[in-house]
Amino acid sequence: MKRIFFLFSLVIFCSFSSISQEVVKWDFSYNPTTKMVELKATIQEGWHLYSQFVDNDLGPVPTSFSFQSSNDFQLIDAVVEPKPIQKYDETFEATLDFFETEVIFTQKIKAKKESQLEGSVVYMVCNETMCLPPVDKTFKITIPKN
Repeated sequence: MKRIFFLFSLVIFCSFSSISQEVVKWDFSYNPTTKMVELKATIQEGWHLYSQFVDNDLGPVPTSFSFQSSNDFQLIDAVVEPKPIQKYDETFEATLDFFETEVIFTQKIKAKKESQLEGSVVYMVCNETMCLPPVDKTFKITIPKN
């Protein structure tokens, strides 16, 4: 019986995990004109992705980025996000900041030589009736000397 419950739980968790990865499509790139790393999320209609600045105590997991350090480049300041949608959410009983459709987060970077920026993004998505478990997605971006 325990084995059946465990397998059922595993299938449900894997299903939600794959759904959340389909709900948000990420594109990670370097823009040589602005000398910025662009972390673009395309969000399926009806879903929203939370701001980096959502109070974690309210319930939803804020979007967060982490980068592996390297002597080949320097990250300038923090990841910047555009102005989010701000709306009262009855489920969490709080006013929350989030994005719908598409959002581009940016990170300024100065590279001493061509290098690889490796990192990850942790994010959570919700719609009007449910939230999916947080997802941790890794990325690697080639940064030219700038």
